[in-house]
Amino acid sequence: MSINAGRMTSRIWLGAVFLFLYIPIITLVVLSFNASPLVTQWGGWSLRWYCELANDTEIVSGFVLSLEIAFLTACSSVVLGTLAALSLHRFKRFPGRTLFAGMVSSPLVMPEVIIGLSLLLMLVSVQRLFGFPERGLATIWLGHTLLGMAYATVVIQSRLQEMNPQLEEAAQDLGCRPLQVFFLVTLPMIAQAIASAWLLTFTLSLDDVVLTAFLSGPGSTTMPITIFSRARLGLSPSVNTVATLTVAVVSLGILIASVWLSRAERRRAQEMSAAYRAS
Repeated sequence: MSINAGRMTSRIWLGAVFLFLYIPIITLVVLSFNASPLVTQWGGWSLRWYCELANDTEIVSGFVLSLEIAFLTACSSVVLGTLAALSLHRFKRFPGRTLFAGMVSSPLVMPEVIIGLSLLLMLVSVQRLFGFPERGLATIWLGHTLLGMAYATVVIQSRLQEMNPQLEEAAQDLGCRPLQVFFLVTLPMIAQAIASAWLLTFTLSLDDVVLTAFLSGPGSTTMPITIFSRARLGLSPSVNTVATLTVAVVSLGILIASVWLSRAERRRAQEMSAAYRAS
């Protein structure tokens, strides 16, 4: 009886947590179809704000810019994070390893305000010396990559620690060069972690406000900055439509990635079982 009561309590708590997390998002999606111009007053179902969104050039341009920066950030963060994770995993001792590991992990615990302010001061100094870079897409991308690389390194390094090193050793015994071992053995084994890190850094970059506020310049206003500036003057239902579209895009990406990862895992398990039977 006590076991059943414990399970019921756990399910209730789990349901309460899910409701706490997802009710605000569901409410936002429902309010995006509100016909009333007041967010707090329901005026019936309507697609009015989705039609007006196409004429809101500020939000549309900010949304497109956010997608561009998020895509660039995810790609660069995954590449740098993979290199950092491989260095920390394979080389247990080298001069400056502790400092390198600390510098890679510091953005995870450092307040974004401090990171943004330090990057702003550095970029201003560089701009005074060399005349570039101007604050805009490039500077935002650099700041987001600094933060995203730390998350990507943690995700990919955890997968490398679980990987069987004998697979790489067997490939080397069969005559593969180190570069071939990486592309033929290591990379397929950590592909799922790389995909997860890409999605994580893409999402972090897409909704970042603090770093973007420090590193953006005229003509480079992203969607989160636009929403934040409008929220101080009072939200309109058009903001709800942008948020709904963002949730839809992220959810679709996660769904596609989940299906791809599950199929890849199933295929890898079948190949490993077939290899064991053949041996």
